[in-house]
Amino acid sequence: MIPGNRMLMVILLCHVLLGERSHASLIPEEGKSRASAGLPAAHRQSHELLRDFETTLLHMFGLQRRPRPSRLAVVPQYLVDLYRLQSGEAEEASASTTAWPHDAGFEYPERSTSRANTVRGFHHEEHLEQLPLEGLADGESTFRFLFNLSSIPEEELLSTAELRIYRERIEEGEEETGADEDLHRINVYEILKAPHASQVITRLLDTRLVRHNSTRWESFDVSPAVLRWTRERLPNHGLAVEVQHLSPTSSHQGRHVRVSRSLHQNPGEDWGQLRPLLVTFGHDGKGHPLTRRAKRSPKQRGRKRNRNCRRHALYVDFSDVNWNDWIVAPPGYQAFYCHGDCPFPLADHLNSTNHAIVQTLVNSVNTNIPKACCVPTELSAISMLYLDEHDKVVLKNYQEMVVEGCGCR
Repeated sequence: MIPGNRMLMVILLCHVLLGERSHASLIPEEGKSRASAGLPAAHRQSHELLRDFETTLLHMFGLQRRPRPSRLAVVPQYLVDLYRLQSGEAEEASASTTAWPHDAGFEYPERSTSRANTVRGFHHEEHLEQLPLEGLADGESTFRFLFNLSSIPEEELLSTAELRIYRERIEEGEEETGADEDLHRINVYEILKAPHASQVITRLLDTRLVRHNSTRWESFDVSPAVLRWTRERLPNHGLAVEVQHLSPTSSHQGRHVRVSRSLHQNPGEDWGQLRPLLVTFGHDGKGHPLTRRAKRSPKQRGRKRNRNCRRHALYVDFSDVNWNDWIVAPPGYQAFYCHGDCPFPLADHLNSTNHAIVQTLVNSVNTNIPKACCVPTELSAISMLYLDEHDKVVLKNYQEMVVEGCGCR
């Protein structure tokens, strides 16, 4: 077990043994550290210990501080669906009456996730959005979008990135205008030079020809631009989205592609979920990439009355430490832990190594030599969907978080 995950188990076990079930965060709020000075020494020590534990755990998750999401933070449904499919929860949803996925255009990005253990979502900076640009195509609808990618750690190596744009089916007037055959093309460009007046220098990244008769998300490969911004540290002037209407008789100019908010749209409408979304796929150099997998069933074992080495339940509930405000999913997970005796002689079901057998044999005649220890022999990963310190949504795969098997070592 790597040191970080060994520390995780220590944190969880100490949390259980100390019996701390406060409804507040383990890290004290600002201004509360002085108040703890009046507590008994044992309580202060326990409080400081748990505070240090939480800090260590946050660092293990790659966070410098505890996230404090704003009320305006939005979790894109695409990342929720991706988490549910990747973690195996989609199987449970498909068996229930709940429709899944919510996104009719959802496709699991096998190629992207096969090289990534971290997925990040970025909505465009709406206050920086420009009105239709001049210089790309006269008379067409073109919009500029800026995405702030500064929260991506330097050590995270991006492999791919996609821009997701929502388009709606045109219902009214289809029979009269023949909208079923009405085509439009969506072009996505990287802006190489910041626009001034009518001067725009762009590079085409991706393009798609689509019909008006469906409602779905369209995904565009913008990897070359995002890799230039992150790996090569070139200036990020944003992306330009151009909608070309190929039918000269179309009466639905710009009404079916949701790239900007309507001036008359109420704040409570669905714009939060329909905004253009930039999704990055990267790897932090730790653990294995995300893989689509079936939901694991808890291993069922008969009741054991002896005290031999085996796996015990240890459920980590994020609400117990008030982390459910920034961890979107899961609400908690079964971590398990290993505990029990490794008696002489070691039985086959104790999953012992030859060295453990020898050590236990020597211990039986020389008690100065310790017995073999009951430790995890198989560990598995979990995925977490959460809001980071910058209100950005992250889907990340964390290795060696769940004990799958125990043995004497």
